[in-house]
Amino acid sequence: MRKTVNEVETKKMMADTNELQAMFGCGRASAVRIGTEANAKVKIGRRVFWNLKKISEYIDDISE
Repeated sequence: MRKTVNEVETKKMMADTNELQAMFGCGRASAVRIGTEANAKVKIGRRVFWNLKKISEYIDDISE
């Protein structure tokens, strides 16, 4: 019997704070400040995620 492989290419919609730090190459406080200013905070239970689309739009807006 052949194994069915479903390959779906998706973009990440959210990231946790550690991933956000790695993406920006900055510290935790800076990553949280950027996410908060972008109104991108998503809380699910005790976990905190950041909406990457909102952050991307925010960065585009503040770029010169």
